[in-house]
Amino acid sequence: MGKELLIKNGYIVDPDTGYEGISDLLIRDGLIAARGPHLTGPEAEEIDASGLVVMPGAVDLHVHLRDPGQTWKEDIVSGGEAAARGGVTSVLAMPNTTPPMDRVHRIDYVVNKAKTETGIHVYQSAAITEDMRGEKLVDIEELADFGVKAFSEDGKSVMNSVLMQEAMRRIAARDLLICDHCEDIGMVRGGVMNQDENAERLGLPGITNSVEDVIAARDAILAAECGARIHLCHCSTYLSAEIVRTAKKLGAMISAEVCPHHFTLTSDDISCDDANYKMNPPLRARRDVEALKEALADGTIEVISTDHAPHSRDEKRRGFRESPFGITGLETSVALTYTELVKTKILTLMQMAEKMSYNPARILKVPGGSLKTGSVADIAIFDFETPYIIDPDEFVSKGKNTPFAGREVFGRNKYTIVNGHIIRKAEL
Repeated sequence: MGKELLIKNGYIVDPDTGYEGISDLLIRDGLIAARGPHLTGPEAEEIDASGLVVMPGAVDLHVHLRDPGQTWKEDIVSGGEAAARGGVTSVLAMPNTTPPMDRVHRIDYVVNKAKTETGIHVYQSAAITEDMRGEKLVDIEELADFGVKAFSEDGKSVMNSVLMQEAMRRIAARDLLICDHCEDIGMVRGGVMNQDENAERLGLPGITNSVEDVIAARDAILAAECGARIHLCHCSTYLSAEIVRTAKKLGAMISAEVCPHHFTLTSDDISCDDANYKMNPPLRARRDVEALKEALADGTIEVISTDHAPHSRDEKRRGFRESPFGITGLETSVALTYTELVKTKILTLMQMAEKMSYNPARILKVPGGSLKTGSVADIAIFDFETPYIIDPDEFVSKGKNTPFAGREVFGRNKYTIVNGHIIRKAEL
């Protein structure tokens, strides 16, 4: 008999089977062996999960690990530790590293390093164009044969529509995923935050909603034409939600994600020139936030991801005009989602598990997101009853850049389990 782990008396939330209730889980050889009351495992290591919620580990479709080339911001080891601390068991790493992930040997570096130096699952996406210059497509077929599951130009859009159309056709032929950063770069014009009265108050150049919406509409149309599976990254506007809703009705194979900062904060929360509030796309207006919440609740938007984008404190001290875009998210995403959406009854606990684990695993076509018998034992155990204060000094990520410092939330991770092994245990 192989190694066993027994989780006792936890409140199980399984979005795959729809089961929700107090039960035990027996794990053997990295898989869920049994679920039910009063399970025993005489040789098993035991976790008492009384009063805690047991869910599939989060599958985050949007993470910047900064490795290689930007490892003062983050690396695979620190990013993996941050994921584990947040209850995230799988991540899809974005390709805008230095150099970009546009060749097999570069992706092989990440895959091998992740296998030996972190406990979580790391899936590396590939760039769509060589060196992410938007001029020539990567060797899509070679990368697909190597095992790449997703392509993205994240950090920018492929602005040449003909090139993007050809990329979609070739990626669709392999039934792989396109993670689409929607930004018409010509319309940005130096903007650093949402274009509204708050930008005027701070004397900062703004970014209109149309910067995102134009590319979201273009790529939804191209995806429908090409039969491509497209996933819109970090949706931030009311119209991007409506574009996804309409495209689905017309039969497009489209999915979308929202990040916790985009359903929790608005540009009204930016009181001064604090670049911890600078992200791309920017914090939008209340109308946008309410539309995103509605789209999450009605199933139009199926995924909650982080766009975890760590930067050094020195970089973020430069203010809105000079600092890089991005905030960290791996260690706070579940707590923010529970606090902002579940406690307010916008989503149920089951819906949260669907959007943070089951749906992203299904969209990327990887294991995870399930607690049914025979599934991989990727599990996170949370205390959703006891509030705590977000303190970036406690982050294990190298990036401490968050607008949520000092915010009270519910959802402290107690255990993270990957392939049946406890990779993170909080002080209880």
